[in-house]
Amino acid sequence: MTLRFHFHPLASFCHKALIALYEKEIPFEPVLIDFGDPDSAAAFRTLWPMAKMPVLEDTARGQLVAETSAVVEYLDRHYPGKIRFVSEDADLVWQIRMWDSVFDSYVHEPMQKIVTDNLRPTGRNDLEGVEQAKAQLRQSYDFLEKSFAGRTWIVRDTFTLADCSAAPALFYADTVVPFAPEHVWLADYLERLMARPAYARVLKEAEPYFKNVPVENKPIISGRAAERERRRPK
Repeated sequence: MTLRFHFHPLASFCHKALIALYEKEIPFEPVLIDFGDPDSAAAFRTLWPMAKMPVLEDTARGQLVAETSAVVEYLDRHYPGKIRFVSEDADLVWQIRMWDSVFDSYVHEPMQKIVTDNLRPTGRNDLEGVEQAKAQLRQSYDFLEKSFAGRTWIVRDTFTLADCSAAPALFYADTVVPFAPEHVWLADYLERLMARPAYARVLKEAEPYFKNVPVENKPIISGRAAERERRRPK
């Protein structure tokens, strides 16, 4: 098998690339990284010293591809499969890449800030930073709701890299800062993403690890609307 995918099923950025692999139905060898295992961690750092997941190793072409957007575009170029995630239309390319970056920067990153702050030693939490991240998520929710109301997918109603980025970002973000009642499109959009077979598979594989997410209210797959309501500040 020419493709080896180094990842962890729980890692949100890994979900983004996994969606592309499953959508394209590309065979690959999964290599699970366990940073709690010194041997696993050392092997991954030898492969990719930055030690950030995921990394795609293409043994046939002698290439190592890091960073999720680059992984998805690499697959588009060299393993096109049944779907393309970045259009060949130049006027759509910048839109897809822009919204991919928007979800990474303004949803995914503040969500991770909130989650990882729980891993800090007692007394060293960044309370102000967490509040800023929560405010960023709420601002992003409002912006996305107004920008995309009525659409099925982000760019011209075609499933693209932008949607691959949105899926894990919104799934985990809604867990830590639930959508407000007025975020109707956003909630429906996340349901569409979760119902898509490729992401449904990613979530099913991640589900056994949800108990390890360092937040009080763990991620869930079913019953999200009721859970969202329960978690909203009263």
